[in-house]
Amino acid sequence: MRRHSGLPGILRPQSAGVSDGIIRTGGSHELDESFRRRSGSDNRARHRRVWRPSGGARTVAMASGAVIGDGNVTSIPEGFRHWTFLGAPLTPNGLNGGAAGFPEFHHVYIHPDALAEFELTGVFPEGTTIVKELVLMHEGGYEDGSRDEPSGRGFFAKSFNGIDMMVKDSDRFADTNGWGFFNFGHHEPPYAETATAASAAECASCHADNATTEMVFGKFYPILGQN
Repeated sequence: MRRHSGLPGILRPQSAGVSDGIIRTGGSHELDESFRRRSGSDNRARHRRVWRPSGGARTVAMASGAVIGDGNVTSIPEGFRHWTFLGAPLTPNGLNGGAAGFPEFHHVYIHPDALAEFELTGVFPEGTTIVKELVLMHEGGYEDGSRDEPSGRGFFAKSFNGIDMMVKDSDRFADTNGWGFFNFGHHEPPYAETATAASAAECASCHADNATTEMVFGKFYPILGQN
């Protein structure tokens, strides 16, 4: 067993094929120079190998959870799109009178170590980081915004359009049920480099009133086993 530096108290089993945070998938291994270890002992990027069509493997960064600094300021963790994908809720304008609060897909990711701990204990560990990336849809041909594609009529993701993030820190965010909420902009990339924790009225109040798993909308993510 070894302790993960980014999420205090989480022990990870050392299993076959996994060493020092690298998941080996076979083939030739080539380090992508665009992904390097981030500085700071509390925010070291892990790396995993992913399959590449040429037959080798590419190394991608898997950062630890978000690091929150003075003034409750943080940044988007590197490599979050390679974390565990929780789900993709959708509330399109066409089904909400043309005025949905979030008309995009919500691509929601959780750091895999936090998910592993949750699966063992039923509680999100301190430092749990959940990132929600908003994703615009392809333009629809029907009144509800849907369109026809080979798989059928539906809604189809097109482009990135914003980042929201929530981080568990029970001491720092005691006034918002132990979670801090951050908005890096609702627009196409590049996103804001940093964000300050939002007030309770901006995000936390809605989560407190409606979330089903601590401050997380667990019923929308079957992988959490809350349905």
